[in-house]
Amino acid sequence: MSLLTNKIPPQEKSSFNEMDEDIAENSRALIGIADFDFFYGEKQALFDVNMEMVENKVTAFIGPSGCGKSTLLRCINRMNDLIDEARIGRGVIKVDGVDIYDPRVDTIELRKRVGMVFQKSNPFPKSVYENVVYGLRIQGINKKSTLDEAVERCLKGAALWDEVKDRLDTSGLSLSGGQQQRLCIARSLAVEPSILLMDEPCSALDPVATAKIEELIHLLKEKYTIVIVTHNMQQAARVSDHTAFFYLGKLIEMGATDQIFMSPKVEQTEAYISGRFG
Repeated sequence: MSLLTNKIPPQEKSSFNEMDEDIAENSRALIGIADFDFFYGEKQALFDVNMEMVENKVTAFIGPSGCGKSTLLRCINRMNDLIDEARIGRGVIKVDGVDIYDPRVDTIELRKRVGMVFQKSNPFPKSVYENVVYGLRIQGINKKSTLDEAVERCLKGAALWDEVKDRLDTSGLSLSGGQQQRLCIARSLAVEPSILLMDEPCSALDPVATAKIEELIHLLKEKYTIVIVTHNMQQAARVSDHTAFFYLGKLIEMGATDQIFMSPKVEQTEAYISGRFG
């Protein structure tokens, strides 16, 4: 799927900070961020962020409230374009080698490629079936057999099919909180993204529903590249392959999750992980 309205000439490879060898070896960076600054009006929210996110892996963003985690997540599919006075200071974000802030990038295609699951589940006031196929109908796809196949495939992908297959015509709003969140994931999968962004997807859920979402994340990374923002460090340790720690808009440290939690290289990271601040 091309993100471009017309082809961008080849560019030199950006100079991203080198990641640990255990991350970079035998893997491909699907998302690359280089020298990235971001502002809300005159207030700078992100400072000189350099990082890569590996294909078919889960990357967790951790750090205290207001540190820039969600801001950066929303930059990856340009959701911040919808906020007045939000702007890039400098730097690039590339998805599969394409600078997504190039003016020739089609933001609709970008948001198909880079799906988003929000903190609060937001099913539409429609049936379960119509929630899943919403994005397909917008694309002009209305053939019943195609939609039926997509509903089953995506609900199975979101580990929800067995729970709702006999009530596809009921309102998505009638589902439990955890089911609603999985319905939103199914809706994101219907347009066949390659990347899923998750902004604290379990913060409003009980432990049982949270466990189901975490199990689902492990299954989804076989097909998708996932970036998750979480305040729950135990969750980051459970679900992610790589972890990035942010503080006051700066990326302090990034590495394999085991390394970040067991032997961080930066004292500030160790202080946060151990609960001395945050």
